Amino acid sequence: MKTNCKIHLSNLVDMTSLKCFKFKEFRGMRFIVFLGLFLINISTFSQVTDFIRVDSGHFYKGNVKYKFLGANYWYGMYLGMESGPGDRDRLIRELDHLQSLGIKNLRILGSSEGSGKYQISPPLLISKGKYNEEVFKGLDFLLNELRKRNMTAVVVLNNFWMWSGGMPQYVSWAEGSDIPLPDIENGDSWDPFINYSASFYKSNKAQRLYRKNLREIINRINSITGERYKNDPTILSWQLANEPRGYDYKKDYRSWIKNTSEFLNRIDKNHMISLGAEGDTGSDQAGVDLYKDNQFEAIDYATIHLWIQNWSWYDPNNPETFSKALQKAEKYLDSQLKKAKKLNKPVVIEEFGVSRDNADFSITSSVHYRNRFYEYVFDYAYQNIIDGGLIQGSNFWSWGGEGNPSKPGQMWDRNSDLTGDPPHERQGWYSVYNHDTTTISIIRESAFKINELSR
Repeated sequence: MKTNCKIHLSNLVDMTSLKCFKFKEFRGMRFIVFLGLFLINISTFSQVTDFIRVDSGHFYKGNVKYKFLGANYWYGMYLGMESGPGDRDRLIRELDHLQSLGIKNLRILGSSEGSGKYQISPPLLISKGKYNEEVFKGLDFLLNELRKRNMTAVVVLNNFWMWSGGMPQYVSWAEGSDIPLPDIENGDSWDPFINYSASFYKSNKAQRLYRKNLREIINRINSITGERYKNDPTILSWQLANEPRGYDYKKDYRSWIKNTSEFLNRIDKNHMISLGAEGDTGSDQAGVDLYKDNQFEAIDYATIHLWIQNWSWYDPNNPETFSKALQKAEKYLDSQLKKAKKLNKPVVIEEFGVSRDNADFSITSSVHYRNRFYEYVFDYAYQNIIDGGLIQGSNFWSWGGEGNPSKPGQMWDRNSDLTGDPPHERQGWYSVYNHDTTTISIIRESAFKINELSR
């Protein structure tokens, strides 16, 4: 068969393109086969355009810039479980609520490892190579519900801190040693734990266990949709870890970033990859640097965390410190954006938060200074976006929704509601509950402004 039309199937996106074919030359099964291949290709092309990608310093979904206001919702896959801590009805209500506020992106936990004090339970990875299918199904359910709402997820695959197992658990499995957990309630030093967790970067055995888990997750077939995670455009990016820090292992730390990001890029060509680090943080000892940590080609965008209370810039018991804390916050954000500009990479402010007024953990206590801080960060991000800057979105820490801590100000236990505060932190510290109407109003108004920029 001959034809004068030069058409590549990869470029066919409109049924009208078929008009140049001489249908009379197609007969029977030949036409059916051709049409089937054509329609499959159309479907594939359409799906590919749904993946969020970076182009010229901006996120794009298809041909439209993708800007967002998002939330941290680390426990989403646990609510998605059918048993244990699962509560699918609550998850559906909360996703509906978040969507109604204009929130388009959630940063979620995509793996948890082992069991221990100050840790979420049950884990996804029970022990080396042994998975809890019910937790996996919880993640399946969450991703499918996000897809229904046209929302996206940043999926965190590891953790420097102990609350999801993470790096210290991999080291423990690799070495057969106990994790030196601090007694958080009694103010123990974190130094032994930090050194233990950071030793992950120089342990080849621990990293092999980690990469094996990554391969399992990324190639997972969703039990609801039948689609592999690596082919799911609901996922905005894979994130190497939550708040990785180099400390005394800076060289090994950056080798891990380079090698792991390249590994992820080899096994999944569809999704962006992010590090999940804080930026420079408020401490020189943490061994992190936004420029050096995000310089690698397989890292698609940089992340910033901003903690005015944790970094001792703001004391909630001394409101007079708030104004200076905002000045330090602005200086910090400016400095991080300068480094990102040298990299020519987009930025997401993916964690920021502050306690309720007077460090009160009660769910009914006032949130005047939290509201002011949220307004500041949202306005900073919005102004940068409309000025054509590198910021693509922001995720506040964190959504507590319908959760109600049984013992506000104390550590989480397995009989308590899941909230935005992980098990190693005092419950009620950073959670935004669904009855925090003033904060929610600020979130809604800010999200509306951001979403208008993506139309």
